[in-house]
Amino acid sequence: MHEEPILRVRNLNKRFGRGCPQCHDQTIRQLEKNYCSTCGTVYACQDVSLNLFPGEILGIVGESGSGKSTMMQCLYFDEPVTSGEAYIANRDLTGQNVFNLSQQKKRYIRNHRYGMVYQNPVNGLKMNFSSIGNIAEKLIAAGNRNVSSMEATGNKLLEQVQIPLFRSKEEPQNFSGGMQQRVQIAKALSNNPPILFLDEVTTGLDLSVQANVLDLIKEIQREWGISMIVVSHDLAVIRMLADRTMVMLNGSVIEEGLTDQILEDPQHAYTQRLVYSLL
Repeated sequence: MHEEPILRVRNLNKRFGRGCPQCHDQTIRQLEKNYCSTCGTVYACQDVSLNLFPGEILGIVGESGSGKSTMMQCLYFDEPVTSGEAYIANRDLTGQNVFNLSQQKKRYIRNHRYGMVYQNPVNGLKMNFSSIGNIAEKLIAAGNRNVSSMEATGNKLLEQVQIPLFRSKEEPQNFSGGMQQRVQIAKALSNNPPILFLDEVTTGLDLSVQANVLDLIKEIQREWGISMIVVSHDLAVIRMLADRTMVMLNGSVIEEGLTDQILEDPQHAYTQRLVYSLL
């Protein structure tokens, strides 16, 4: 790929805890997995770097506690980073490390450049708002004030994610898990973002429902050409969706490459165990 990345992340670090002389210095740091037994600090992300290219799906795979969801929360500004840089290819943001921007500018990015679909729909939806009201909320945050245009956008998106329009005024709390995820996807797409984050979106869903949600994601990616980062502990999900894959363990990236290459010829012992457990 010779084109410029739409998102560049360099040396993202996120720790929970103050750290101590034993763990502050990376050159001498001795951790149990990603945990300092001296002071109890957890190093959730350690020097994570990535490029996301236009129209690409990047898969991030790793076991629970590997740091992949924390990384996602940092990118979406749900969590502040400890250190690191991230740059978005956008005329207004050229050369600006988005982690250092004001809260107002971060809100602008969340409302105009990013979409997010959480593992638990409760984090992405207001469960007691109507489905179309959830979409309108995101559009209003992005500056839309025209009720009829918001309604038209909401109906179009709900149709696209296969929510029957006669249920558009219903609250997501009345819906099944798979339908809640589809409403969340519609809400995330409402501001036409160039970058979409998907965090464990099929966890806890029945297999047939998982397949429907994954098909929907593929279809949206084909139709909209959105760049996506998909986090999952399930290699089958990554195999179906991702062009390239990064493998995380204990907060660090241990292997990355084209998804086919990672699945057919894994280099790291941990990735080999992951792949062989799938076969």
